[in-house]
Amino acid sequence: MPRKTLPRIKSVTAGRNPLTVQVRWDTGDDRLIDISGVIDSFRFYGPLRHDPELFRQAKVGEFGADVVWPGGLDISNDTLWRLAQEQSGMTMTAEAFRHWRQRRALTLDAAARALGISRRMVAYYEKGERPIPRVVALATRALEAAE
Repeated sequence: MPRKTLPRIKSVTAGRNPLTVQVRWDTGDDRLIDISGVIDSFRFYGPLRHDPELFRQAKVGEFGADVVWPGGLDISNDTLWRLAQEQSGMTMTAEAFRHWRQRRALTLDAAARALGISRRMVAYYEKGERPIPRVVALATRALEAAE
């Protein structure tokens, strides 16, 4: 099986909003990524949560494999790439999500129950108003495979 090669980080700057970073990849893609979920999930990142000046010191790590901060804090390019895809809706398009629901002849309510999410989120995903998280995209594939 061929190895999946992730893009490398070329540059990083702190975004205008708290706990966001602007990342430029070696593919030429440039993405604003909200990393607040990662930062808020681990006590390890406490200094970044509480010190905006420290957060603004983000730099590209060795070989573009991560973003680093003083004090040994880092986030891998794998995590950042996944978040960038999820936040941009690249894991599944709104159109693909809508077609999935229509192929299965599911109402908004039935799709919500099948996926374990709210009816409102199903509507947001279908209209492209919210990016579709990887876990939801994977759930749609699992439900299709179960038929």
